[in-house]
Amino acid sequence: MSNITKHALAESLKKLLLKKPLNKITINDLTTDCGISRMAFYYHFKDIYDLVEWVCLEESRGVLQGKKTYDTWQEGLLQIFEAVYENKPFIINAYNSISRELIENFLFQMTHDLIMGVVEEQSKETLLTNEQKNFIADFYKYSFVGIMLDWLRQGMRSDYASICDNMCITIHGNITNSIQNFTKHAK
Repeated sequence: MSNITKHALAESLKKLLLKKPLNKITINDLTTDCGISRMAFYYHFKDIYDLVEWVCLEESRGVLQGKKTYDTWQEGLLQIFEAVYENKPFIINAYNSISRELIENFLFQMTHDLIMGVVEEQSKETLLTNEQKNFIADFYKYSFVGIMLDWLRQGMRSDYASICDNMCITIHGNITNSIQNFTKHAK
């Protein structure tokens, strides 16, 4: 029953975000829209931003399934863009409100998970430390998310498939080169 309530609140939030900014939506708006008590809301979430964070995590849960390998990371990156675009009103509204940090953290986590899968796969036969692997993943994560944040700031008007293609062309082979460079410098 609790997941049903959480999903109902998420759908209400998305519906209300089509009408007004996140910082104007109240707990009362949400509970009235989905027909639950305020107590039920607070049973699941501490505030609206907690709900926003849960929605972001829930939406991202299945996005990267099986797409964290060297052969599939490009498809995974495209799926991140698609997931963000499919939730455009929610993401833009949340991003333009005071929960910008939540959206950025959501993108950082998704992108880091994608790249880390590739780094782990490509560095199996090396002596790279976890710290070095994380550094490589973070380096590319910040590039990816920076481009995506620019796209968000511009209202997602550009074709995300074209942006994704350009990112993939730019980075193709570079993660492997980074791993090789770290390996050479460790000797």
